[in-house]
Amino acid sequence: MMSNELDPAVAEFIDAVNAGDRDALFAVLTDDATMSDDGSERDIAEWTDKEMFSSNGRMKIESVKDNGRSLVADFTNDTWGTMRTAWRFTLTGDRISHFDTGQA
Repeated sequence: MMSNELDPAVAEFIDAVNAGDRDALFAVLTDDATMSDDGSERDIAEWTDKEMFSSNGRMKIESVKDNGRSLVADFTNDTWGTMRTAWRFTLTGDRISHFDTGQA
């Protein structure tokens, strides 16, 4: 993985996803964090539970840009299989306040 190219908060996010660690994921998010999937705002707790934690979600980084805050990854879960996805992260301080994901 290109973890040395990632913003530290983004690296923590990906590590938490790949470890299936919900607490670690929410620790790197601001308390009022938001997210969107393919342009539609989603409830972050419901979405991460469905797409990541209850379905064995994993991210394999393909490329990184924008100072480690944008990436393309193969996202795999038990529901959808493997999809090429784009991720964009907005930070407030050293925590993620918003992320966008969708098909790349």
